[in-house]
Amino acid sequence: MTHRVLTPFAAAVALTVCTIAVLAGGAANPLELLDPGPLVRWGLPLTRTVHDLAAALTIGALLLGGLLVPETTSSRRRVIAGRVAAWSALAWGLAGVARAVLAYGDAAGVPVGSEGFWTGAWKFTWDLEVLRAPAITAVGALSVSAWCFLNPRRNGLAWAFFGALLALWPLALSGHAAGSADHETGVDSLAVHLLSVTIWVGGIAAIAAMWNTLGKSASVVLQRFSTIALWCYVGVAGSGVLAALLRLRSLSDLGSAYGVLLLLKVGALVALGVIGARQRSAVVERLKKDPQDKPARSLAVRLASVEVVIMAVAIGLATALARTAPPVVQEESADPVVALTGYPAPPQISAAEIFGSWRTQWLFTSVAVVAVLVYLRWVRRLQQRGDKWPIDRTISWCFGWALFVFMISGGPGIYGRVMFSAHMAEHMMLSMVVPIFLVRGAGVTLALRALPKRNDKTLGPRELLLASVHSRVLNVVANPAIIATIVLGTLILFYYTGWFEFALTTHTGHLTMIIHFVLSGYLFAWSLVGIDPGPRKWPAPIRLLVLLVTVAFHAFFGVALMTGTDLLAGDFFTRVGLSYVPDPLLDQQRAGTVAWGVGEVPTLVLTMLIAFEWYRTDSRDAERQERKAERDGDSDLNAYNDYLAGLGRGRGGS
Repeated sequence: MTHRVLTPFAAAVALTVCTIAVLAGGAANPLELLDPGPLVRWGLPLTRTVHDLAAALTIGALLLGGLLVPETTSSRRRVIAGRVAAWSALAWGLAGVARAVLAYGDAAGVPVGSEGFWTGAWKFTWDLEVLRAPAITAVGALSVSAWCFLNPRRNGLAWAFFGALLALWPLALSGHAAGSADHETGVDSLAVHLLSVTIWVGGIAAIAAMWNTLGKSASVVLQRFSTIALWCYVGVAGSGVLAALLRLRSLSDLGSAYGVLLLLKVGALVALGVIGARQRSAVVERLKKDPQDKPARSLAVRLASVEVVIMAVAIGLATALARTAPPVVQEESADPVVALTGYPAPPQISAAEIFGSWRTQWLFTSVAVVAVLVYLRWVRRLQQRGDKWPIDRTISWCFGWALFVFMISGGPGIYGRVMFSAHMAEHMMLSMVVPIFLVRGAGVTLALRALPKRNDKTLGPRELLLASVHSRVLNVVANPAIIATIVLGTLILFYYTGWFEFALTTHTGHLTMIIHFVLSGYLFAWSLVGIDPGPRKWPAPIRLLVLLVTVAFHAFFGVALMTGTDLLAGDFFTRVGLSYVPDPLLDQQRAGTVAWGVGEVPTLVLTMLIAFEWYRTDSRDAERQERKAERDGDSDLNAYNDYLAGLGRGRGGS
């Protein structure tokens, strides 16, 4: 079966699944109250299915064109991939616009085109998060389409791939994730689920659509995508289990409409896992040995066609699932702490609570676990080929991520959501202590040694990493003076603008805050004591001067908080009203003390590391000069003595 047969076949299946999704979502049954009309009831699940399929094909085509497919002088594979991505992104964007309009009609309970419909749609689309998220995604999809129509080359398609993934993020803020019993975990699980499914489905669809154009490179593409698909499968399964636990009270809930649809999705996932395992064992391994193995290539197409069908069914089920109420729905709480943060107020703060409390932040915890496991696997890979890797770097890397997980999921992260002083302790540790351990772990150096190099001019993980560490952007940002200015400037902007309260009250703001703290702290530590390759380091004395200036400014910030009389994020801390924090302003002043005091130890560590590097550099220079003197009879010193003697004779002669 070639792609000429597969494409219309998959399209017919997708159309059938659209119908199933519409019927399962109740489109045929008018609502008793505030019925938006048949156009909205039928159109919303249809546009969502088209939206999801087009998004997947866009991202899959960009993945192939930007990162997987080798190009030759006579082939036009990237051009074809770019065109497929351009048109599918256009369909994605237009379906997103239609979806946003119909979603307003559904939320407002009014038919499309009724009096005041368009005025209300424009206003409430940007005011309500559940409507704003799909609209932002639609704008992002149309931007990706415009970029792809400009006929970008390999790097442009790679940038568009990551941009398309970013455009999907707002959708995690809508649907049942926003109404689950644990809002933040629901949002995170949906985000991982969306990205994993889209990359997986899109990759399969793009490979099927471009199969006849891949030629001899088909085996290479399948091998590379097989690894990506395995990661996606793990992401889909893990996030799906987590989301199900949030929405089901017990096993009896599986008998509900939501539970039945969920079981059908699980069945589809299991079937896809079996097919994926078959693809890896029966196709990829055979094509590694013989890229021209016709039976293996034919089997690959047949398995891919079945995967496309099952994935289309799964997308249709997901559409129906999104329009079906789950058994467990988060109810509005009268507790102001729950209303503001999504979690109840923690008990009286104590050392036992700080070190004994735990509330897993699943997204970042998963990132940390993956970072440690991949690092250890790379170390093992080096050892298997006879290379050594310093044990102190491995310990530093693992401890840094363990400390990171404790700060976001343990007591500091829990109390940091409601207390300024605890928040500041978390901030200082994430931005000043954790980055030092991660930087000294030299993860970039290990990756460059462990990851395989591609010789076909495609962008693999190693090539992307090399391009990043040697990019012009990083060359500017990793400049010690620039990154110090960024760290200190954003420190002021964060606390003295609405960003602080935004981070305390919204999940998006909280995630952005943590990413900024760790990333900016990492770049600052890297510019001073980094081991990994990158921009050329400044001389040790200048780096030490930058550190001292940064510390002085940081101390000034701490004193400003200690002596300040205006409560920052005052509306938030006043409404929280913790019994053990009777005076939020006093707690803010304690936060200033924390900011001033906690920074002393990491500053001392950085100073010692820079001084030690300075000492080693001077020692190496001295040894080099001694060896040179032994080889040439100390010619430099003799020449200098002759120069002084000449000056003396000149003065004597005058």
